[in-house]
Amino acid sequence: MTMARGPALKGGKTLMGSVYDRLRADIVDGELRPGARLRFEELKETYGVGLSPLREALTRLAAEKLVVLEQNRGFHVAPISRSDLDDLLFMRQETESLGIRRSIERGDDQWEAGVVAAIHALGKRESLTPEGHVDPEWERRHRVFHDSLVAACDSPRLLLYRELLTDHADRYRKLSHHYPSAGRDHLSEHVALADAVVARDAEEANRLIRKHLARTVEIIISDEDLRDSAFSD
Repeated sequence: MTMARGPALKGGKTLMGSVYDRLRADIVDGELRPGARLRFEELKETYGVGLSPLREALTRLAAEKLVVLEQNRGFHVAPISRSDLDDLLFMRQETESLGIRRSIERGDDQWEAGVVAAIHALGKRESLTPEGHVDPEWERRHRVFHDSLVAACDSPRLLLYRELLTDHADRYRKLSHHYPSAGRDHLSEHVALADAVVARDAEEANRLIRKHLARTVEIIISDEDLRDSAFSD
């Protein structure tokens, strides 16, 4: 028996899949603020879809902990907090470290070449635009670089969970006014990581990725506006 998956759009994407992608992007990018109530009537008008695909998309986002469903209160964007950020850092450090270590053990010359190409591309782009905004292309290259470090880990489940953790971390980063310009030499940090990985130095790569992720959290926590307006504890 074949289950219906909702009306299809061009490219094979369902209506639910389309609104899910758009809602998810708006949450991760900070367009929908932490704790914001997600009212169906407003969402139907904003995203141009009906109740059923919206409910399916929100339920899926709730499973990913980006949305919260409270009894008698409906759906809300997941809040952010210091305790959640600390837990996120812990899990990212463990996951990234494991992914890099496994990739160093299993990666071939093609994997190494991917790391080298990704750091080269990242170094060709400034993190900020002339107007002082985060450059979207730099963001894309930054993600590609970090993905390249773990690309040979040979664990689809690890990569899937890591992607979800990265999206949660991106939400915090994009909500912070201090990212990515808070007195930080991004390129040097990334080059050091790439060098350690290509040299197959698992211990140094582990030290550097943990320090790199912790530094990002330190910068986010230093954002007084974010703490005052969005942190729930």
